[in-house]
Amino acid sequence: MTNRRTFLKQAGVIGSASLIPTNTLWKALWQDGYQMKSLRNNVGIFTERGGTIAWLVESDGLAVVDSQFPDQANHLIAELKKQSDRRIDMLINTHHHGDHSAGNIAFKGKVNKVVAHANSYINQKNSAEAGGNLDKVLLPDTTYDKKKWTGKVGSEQITLHHFGAAHTNGDSFVHFENANIVHAGDLVFNRRAPYVDKSAGANMANWQTVMEKGYKQFDADTIFVFGHSGNGFDITGTREDLKAFQNYLSKVVEFVKKGAAAGKTQEELAAATEIPGAPEWNGAQSRPVNAAWTELFEE
Repeated sequence: MTNRRTFLKQAGVIGSASLIPTNTLWKALWQDGYQMKSLRNNVGIFTERGGTIAWLVESDGLAVVDSQFPDQANHLIAELKKQSDRRIDMLINTHHHGDHSAGNIAFKGKVNKVVAHANSYINQKNSAEAGGNLDKVLLPDTTYDKKKWTGKVGSEQITLHHFGAAHTNGDSFVHFENANIVHAGDLVFNRRAPYVDKSAGANMANWQTVMEKGYKQFDADTIFVFGHSGNGFDITGTREDLKAFQNYLSKVVEFVKKGAAAGKTQEELAAATEIPGAPEWNGAQSRPVNAAWTELFEE
């Protein structure tokens, strides 16, 4: 495991006061390989391995959004228990992928409710059955199939919004309304080429619409938490990052459409390392390019 000195150096935080929150349960809690960081109003993030986790800690409520993997989930649970010995009220999955939900099993017997979109539940169950490990996962027990679901933990109102197929067919924006913090899960890859899970109903075209709806649903004061980010970019941001990602998605589709019209093959286009009009998303582009090709010419 990465030692503390190396991790701090890699994270770029040595000597950086900008990452030290001023109103926090953890002024800056570092352990080997993971970080707890407060954002606002008792809501913060946990980073180690896998998609970013968000947490809420109040005297009368604990909630967690996403769970990474079992070892990482146990690290998080241990830190939460240092702040409160109450049972965790709610675990939410933004979607079904293992780097966001495999750690659910660590919450078994420790959480009152596991919440996700209905399609996320189906995808998670199907994946577990296909892998022969259904007995080793903790599936959501509370689902919704409409546009939103709302629950309360402590004084915080938490609303899940589903705007249709995007990264998968079961993605949720998770809004801590009082704190005005939104966990976007993998609906936003901040300056990193996204995984587009066509096997779970992903849709590049509608993903752009989802970004537009998210931009309109939330406001300029909203802090967004992203599932993943590219090197040198943060896992938190603003709704302007949704606009930027929407532009990137549209440019990928445009790139594939124009390339095919010019006679280029799918393989040639998938070898791209940058998309014209969205240079910040540099690096291998095969996953979104192949997904766009499938939607344009094969579905």
